[in-house]
Amino acid sequence: MKILTAENIRSADEFTIKNEPVSSILLMERASSAFADWIVENCKNHTKFAVFCGNGNNGGDGFAIARLLHLKGFDVDVFVDRSNEKFSVDAGINYNRLKEFSGISIYDFKEIDTVQFNQTVIIDALFGTGLSRKLNGIYVELIEKLNKLNHIKISVDVPSGLFPDKILEENQTVFKADYTLSFQFWKRSFLHPEAGKFAGKVVILEIDLSKEFIAKVATDYFVIDDLMIQKIFQPRNDFAHKGTYGKSVIVGGSYGTIGAAVLATKSALKTGSGLTFALAPNCGYEILQTTCPEAMFISGGEKLIEEIEIQDHAVYGIGPGLGTDSLTEKALLKFLEQSSKPLLLDADALNSIAKNKERINLIPKNSIITPHPKEFERLFGSTENSFERLELARTKARELQIFIVLKDHHTQIIVPEGKVYYNITGNSGLAKGGSGDVLTGIITSLLAQKYSPENACILGVWLHGKAADFAAQKFSKEAMLPTDVIDELGNVFLELNKKATTEL
Repeated sequence: MKILTAENIRSADEFTIKNEPVSSILLMERASSAFADWIVENCKNHTKFAVFCGNGNNGGDGFAIARLLHLKGFDVDVFVDRSNEKFSVDAGINYNRLKEFSGISIYDFKEIDTVQFNQTVIIDALFGTGLSRKLNGIYVELIEKLNKLNHIKISVDVPSGLFPDKILEENQTVFKADYTLSFQFWKRSFLHPEAGKFAGKVVILEIDLSKEFIAKVATDYFVIDDLMIQKIFQPRNDFAHKGTYGKSVIVGGSYGTIGAAVLATKSALKTGSGLTFALAPNCGYEILQTTCPEAMFISGGEKLIEEIEIQDHAVYGIGPGLGTDSLTEKALLKFLEQSSKPLLLDADALNSIAKNKERINLIPKNSIITPHPKEFERLFGSTENSFERLELARTKARELQIFIVLKDHHTQIIVPEGKVYYNITGNSGLAKGGSGDVLTGIITSLLAQKYSPENACILGVWLHGKAADFAAQKFSKEAMLPTDVIDELGNVFLELNKKATTEL
């Protein structure tokens, strides 16, 4: 799914209005109906709503939503700035329509303290994607009061005060939503932690903007959706053999951290690697052979890895539990100097490279690195926020011709051409040691199976998150373990294969 800027979205609206054709007021009605229908389906235990409306088209959506909810039998109050009833054209039309309904009470913002909000859902329709500056005056006071209310809060399209395409400014006041029902597209700000925390759970509502326009408009930013995954996923060939699905070599582990190598090896096996090897120190031999009997063991030293053997036609995933001992670093650098094939580098492999900036140039082109924010900072330097970090990652991916999987709540995959793919599967249950090792095994396995580096990253990160979502449903975010994520990979593949199978 493409991520469009606020300007692109306005152009999509205009193109749809002109070419469908449909009037702007009917397009607003379409969006408002989608919003109201979601409320009917998902808020069955709530009967009272308070809709706060601004003067622009977001407020117009709010007026229409209030009218539609009233017609569906809900108790609705509307709040406006009575001192300034200069509305946009379409907002004005919907405001006048609203006033025809005697069952809807219309209050001034200043009356918020006199109204009882018992069991009331708050709907924010104050400002939309057109906002370009910080809020001030009456709106700051209003939103601060609303944020203090212990009620379910839902934003129309974007939380009021939030910029759709950029980071927050200092001391910026933003409505804090539990849900944001956004029309047609994700907004980039929803996908970054500094701003996304205000959006709550994001739901994308289809409002049938022009498919022709969406197909033609250029963007470098995408959300990984089910359609993208279905195009990437390759079901197994019934006539295949183990050689068909590649050779994965997981390089990791040292005394006390063999578990990391176990997690990466297990996840590589579970993701379908044809042949899987664990290159680890001998102190991990019995553990790996017992926990991962399907994998073959390669000795890399005694208590730590001192040598990384180069195997023909193999894809390497290096880093889980590797450690940064000088002997291990020496083995890693020697391997990178002698091998030019794409590979995956994670964790301590990246930390070793970060000790000397010149080492970054040893990473083979088309390789994949999977840093979390702190590892990224060690490699490339600090940034002020996640927006700047992403742009620096785009620069480095282009310079080094590598793929960067920048791990975060919404992990970003950055490709050398500058495109960015945001992942929206996964949950905070992955905030546990070992989760990154599981991802290393998954992506290494896919790369060995001849997925392109780009597709291996996209599918791998999505699989990791989807399996984590299944694990959270079974065990909770608090109790789920990285091993539970590995165990759920099979259920994710069952779902993918079911969608990929054509039945008579």
